[in-house]
Amino acid sequence: MRRRRLAPLLAVGVTATLAPVLAAPTATATPSAAAPAAASSAASSSTASSSAAKGALDPYVQQKPEWKRCLADDAPEFECATIEVPLDYRAPGGKRIDLAISRIKSTAPDKRRGVLLANPGGPGGQGLYMPMGMRDRLPESAQQKYDLIGFDPRGVGRSSPVSCDLEPEEEVPLRPYKEETFDKDVAWARDVADKCREKAGDTLPHITTRNTARDMDLLRAILGEKKISYVGYSYGTYLGAVYTQLFPGRADRFVLDSAVDPARAWRGMIQWWAEGAEPAFDRWTEWAAERAEKYGLGDTPKEVERTLWDLVAQADEKPILVDGQPTTGDDIRSGMREAVFTPVYATEGVVELKKAAAGEPASAKKLAPFTGSERTGTAGAAGAGAAPRAGEVPADNMTASFWAVVCGDNSAAWSRDPESYRRDAIEDKGRYPLFGDFASSIKPCAFWDRSVEPATDVNNKVPSLVVQNEWDSQTPLPSGQAMHADLKGSKMVTVLGGEGHGVYPNGNACTDDTVTGYLLTGKLPAKDVTCRATAESNAEARKNQKRDELPGSPLPQRAPDRF
Repeated sequence: MRRRRLAPLLAVGVTATLAPVLAAPTATATPSAAAPAAASSAASSSTASSSAAKGALDPYVQQKPEWKRCLADDAPEFECATIEVPLDYRAPGGKRIDLAISRIKSTAPDKRRGVLLANPGGPGGQGLYMPMGMRDRLPESAQQKYDLIGFDPRGVGRSSPVSCDLEPEEEVPLRPYKEETFDKDVAWARDVADKCREKAGDTLPHITTRNTARDMDLLRAILGEKKISYVGYSYGTYLGAVYTQLFPGRADRFVLDSAVDPARAWRGMIQWWAEGAEPAFDRWTEWAAERAEKYGLGDTPKEVERTLWDLVAQADEKPILVDGQPTTGDDIRSGMREAVFTPVYATEGVVELKKAAAGEPASAKKLAPFTGSERTGTAGAAGAGAAPRAGEVPADNMTASFWAVVCGDNSAAWSRDPESYRRDAIEDKGRYPLFGDFASSIKPCAFWDRSVEPATDVNNKVPSLVVQNEWDSQTPLPSGQAMHADLKGSKMVTVLGGEGHGVYPNGNACTDDTVTGYLLTGKLPAKDVTCRATAESNAEARKNQKRDELPGSPLPQRAPDRF
């Protein structure tokens, strides 16, 4: 198979009208000077509706959270509460849903500035335990400055969790294109959408990023704060950017780590996984060829490439037994998509894969890229959705809430014609052989209901700090650069040679000092900052990416098919 270099990419523009901002009564609905003209126009043209919403939100703002220790064995300073938010902010007097929130108070009240909210990514990631992780990792100076605030986004975890009653095999989200299975994949996508509509059709249209941003602002008002500061990772960067667009005057210090391209939410962002893997693959073949004597995968990049594709062809013909599991060529492609962003990880995996293909004993640990329970090919199907869950959270909650956001944020991004997905999958498998068909083939969004609101056009001058590794498998560097370009008041920290998804904090003085300094002083760097990764900071980033659990929580932090 011949591979093509990644061609220059143009971000897909999404034109949208900013819906009226529903202001909480403790703050004015007038946009700040930093807001774009579009936001000012939208706000001024909807004064009456905003005023009506303002009165309707009064009962919500007047809530007094009853803070208690989260669980009996949690640290006493880690407190949880539940508040209510409107299911539909266009009708605040209607149905209410729960929002689970948490906090660890500032360690030095006399130095306290305000609150620091956080989101771990997803969509569908639980953020209730984020303060515990932040307490363990943020410098003491930052913990003195802020109350650390966590929350499970609406529809997620303990915040009125949604479910579609999906079976584990229905939760595998990304499927490779094959002519003989495409009709079956279309039926799967339609069935998932139908099951979600039947189980939670009244709720899912309101599980969106815009409404989660509104929940954050309502939480701000309930906590009695004029502004919020925020650290968001991956999907959380998009949530933070949407907040700055809807509430520009209430954003204090915003750190957006491993950033989403707002114009490509969400079909285009899934396709980034395929596009971004191609330069990483080329870098890997060069890296492995330079170490041919040690690893034996080939003396040139072309030979390394051929080694990999020969294994894929062998596994396509007859699955390779990997740690007792039959592993197909699709499983190998899927696993390599993420692995190549860390060359040593990919190289060691392929070395062991060669052994397994020859029927020799191989290291199960180093073969993990091809056998992970969240893999998107054959090998992972039986394990999907099997992660332990807390309390009464439905087993498919992460998947149900993922599709609610990915499909519901911007239904215009998703074709309603199944055949268009066939054409795109065939074309993109040629352009991006590792993962192009996985990313572009049919998804439940093709059969999802239309979005309640148009997509958010992120385009403002609110100050913020975008932080990005050069080699990030989930949100590739061009994605972070696009976020930086859309947030015209932002500065960007780029970590050259940085590997892994999620940067701050990772022990790299250049990045950590820049981000911490911004959180402490509110002063952005005078210009964009370029740092260089160290072996230690890359190791820390990889450790963060592979961590199985949030501190104190039985729930997985992140999966390779989530943001």
